[in-house]
Amino acid sequence: MRINKFGNNIVAALMLVALVSPLAFGQGGAAPAQQQQTTKGAVIKGKAPVNKEVLRVKLPRAEEARLANGLQVVLLRNTKVPTFNMQMVVLSGGLSDPADYHGLASFTASLLREGTKTLDSKKIAEQVDALGATLGAGSGFSSMTTNVNAGGLIENLDQTLELFADVIRNPTFPQAEVDRYKNRTLAQLQLQRSIPQFLAQEQFNRAIYGTSHPASIVAPPAESLKKLSTKDLAGFHAKYYRPNNAILAIVGDVTMKEIMPKLEKAFGSWEKGDVPATTIPPAPAQGESKIYLIDRPGSVQTVLQLGTLGIERTSPDYFAVLLADRVLGGGPSGRLFLNLREDKGYTYGAYSGFGGSKFRGTWISSSEVRTDVTEGAMKEFMYELNRLRNEKVQAEELANAKRAIVGSFALSLEQPQFLLQNIITQKLYSLPADYWDTYPQKVDAITADDIQRVAQKYIDLGHLQVVAVGDASKAREVLTKYGNVEMFDADGKPVTAN
Repeated sequence: MRINKFGNNIVAALMLVALVSPLAFGQGGAAPAQQQQTTKGAVIKGKAPVNKEVLRVKLPRAEEARLANGLQVVLLRNTKVPTFNMQMVVLSGGLSDPADYHGLASFTASLLREGTKTLDSKKIAEQVDALGATLGAGSGFSSMTTNVNAGGLIENLDQTLELFADVIRNPTFPQAEVDRYKNRTLAQLQLQRSIPQFLAQEQFNRAIYGTSHPASIVAPPAESLKKLSTKDLAGFHAKYYRPNNAILAIVGDVTMKEIMPKLEKAFGSWEKGDVPATTIPPAPAQGESKIYLIDRPGSVQTVLQLGTLGIERTSPDYFAVLLADRVLGGGPSGRLFLNLREDKGYTYGAYSGFGGSKFRGTWISSSEVRTDVTEGAMKEFMYELNRLRNEKVQAEELANAKRAIVGSFALSLEQPQFLLQNIITQKLYSLPADYWDTYPQKVDAITADDIQRVAQKYIDLGHLQVVAVGDASKAREVLTKYGNVEMFDADGKPVTAN
């Protein structure tokens, strides 16, 4: 065993919390009126000024070790509460699925706790419940990792760790459990097709990523589920669940000296293996702007999603996009919310969001509006997208966005699960050792010019993809004003308009 300290544990300077009042998350200054557009919105009261020195923090440094079999161990000691959270990050996920078997990584993760060599699913559930612990696993269809999570009271660490290791190392994937999972998931797929938000997301991902990229998949493919077997799951597990293909990250009231003997006992005999390299597929070239209309006759709402291809997680534009997204629709103080809800009353909420991995993610604006205001909503969406591209953000609006982001970050540092995720993100993307220390400063450094630059770069209106789910008899004519409309049914199949 080798132990290397990244640095001494230092109590985080969480004076960042002073930057925000309790209303920083949901209330910001309304955007100034432009071209007779008005916004009614919340106003931040009692704002604390952003002190540049308070932006400088020194977060606790994690310690790192490695077992002889190659398992990386990262520990961040947190003595504030007598609990622990740990995550085994297997460095293979949905991106490692066979080309003809999308979903296999997700299925494997979902069935880990359905039985081991010594425990059936019922006994596993009973032990988790008796310990007052949590235990779960998952992998996305376009994820580069599989994550197995556990947490609980530090006094129950030994028992929880034993169960955690058993589930990771010794799953048996009983065929009876596999069959139950298949039947349950196939039934859920039928239910999902009745949910307009699901239909919108499915069509949007296909519009951005085509049909061959893993990111185009938002639900377990039925053809993969139907052929799923114990042999398939065991094969994926044997190939990718190896200690030399994993990182174990732990946050809790425990020292490296205390935890390493326990980890040696739990994982020391786990055999390493040759793991196939995972190919990270690039996002495909984008087609011209198009509108996809999914017909739901009689629907009283139209679900709208408008978006483009975005950035990778390591993009130098990350912080500029983070601020731009916050201004556009990152919360109730965002322009979309203030416009479509507060001013126009079209919806209960309108938002935007972005993401990115080791391939480019998306930047989406969305809302559910009354059918009779579909045209007005599209007009306001396009207005706000163009405004972010064409006009510089005002100083007060930018300051409010920075305050909200930094405040949210500061409060997240009080939560062990966020600290754990920060460690994992830093490792997966090889971010600098001081990345989270300097996070507030990077946010504060973004200018109005930066926001306009990334808006013009990534809100690419020539390649904007629009998805609408609603009553085509009432929405189609409206949408044709904004571009070529292709119609689909709830199963995603093209239909010919009458």
